[in-house]
Amino acid sequence: MRDREIGRLARAAGYADREPLVVGLSRRAADPVFECRGPYTATSLVYAASLSKQVVAACALLLARRGALAADEPLSLRLPELPRWAAGVRLRHLVHHAGGLPDDGLVDARITGDRTTAAVLGALTALPFPARPPGTAYAYSNAGYVCLAEVVRRAAGRPLPGLAHELLFAPLGMRMSRFWGGPGPAPPGARPLAPLHPAPLSLGDGGLWTTAADLLRWADALNTGALGESGLLQTPGRLDDGTPLDYAWGMGVRRRHGYPLYRHGGGRPGVRNVLARVPDRGLSIVVVAPGDATERAAVLTDLLLDRLLT
Repeated sequence: MRDREIGRLARAAGYADREPLVVGLSRRAADPVFECRGPYTATSLVYAASLSKQVVAACALLLARRGALAADEPLSLRLPELPRWAAGVRLRHLVHHAGGLPDDGLVDARITGDRTTAAVLGALTALPFPARPPGTAYAYSNAGYVCLAEVVRRAAGRPLPGLAHELLFAPLGMRMSRFWGGPGPAPPGARPLAPLHPAPLSLGDGGLWTTAADLLRWADALNTGALGESGLLQTPGRLDDGTPLDYAWGMGVRRRHGYPLYRHGGGRPGVRNVLARVPDRGLSIVVVAPGDATERAAVLTDLLLDRLLT
């Protein structure tokens, strides 16, 4: 696909020609293609928002393979400061958003300063009742992934930024990627979000700053099995009664035009991101839309998938 055709599909999704936008495509045995607009390029350091979740999930899986933690261990084992409900939550519940944690709205309402990992854990500590029994329902939980990232940190005995660099970013050549928990609103060299809506400083639900080029490297590594764990990372979870979910390790699981599709979005005021992969076709798509507050990035991703899969 040429830049001109990407531009045509971007216009069809509702993006004006001068709106900031980065679209990256990677296909097996072909060089990646980028369409970049505004002041942004394929190497602009931007906030990944919820795309962080699959990176944290991968760190958890790699630690589990080393015996440092177990998917079935109770959350209370690593985070004993949480209320009694944490004893029934398993780490695999957190991975698949089935932990039954207090709803994110209740958590956020108790945070008065910066949204840091400590602030999220403090809010959870003050909420004595779960939203629902763990393992009984899917309910997307940012707080759950903050807990998962903190479990990873404590199990590894080192901060998440350094651990992710060692396990993932350095081996995969993701030279620009990093987790950032402050103290400033963005890491050096990044394009921060609007001052009125800075990126949260919590790790796990977000916290990753990266580039479109690095996201394609990440997606390609999952497609080719370079991590050695793609099969499990792409395996959908189940509720405790065996009900299958359409969410794997930090990524949604769908089908499109007969192919398995793995995708996830990430949004904050000031950015919309989508990462989509079709391993059977060696296809990876990343859309980074700075300044966007709409669902056009998802629409553009669908248009690109339809064009490339048919």
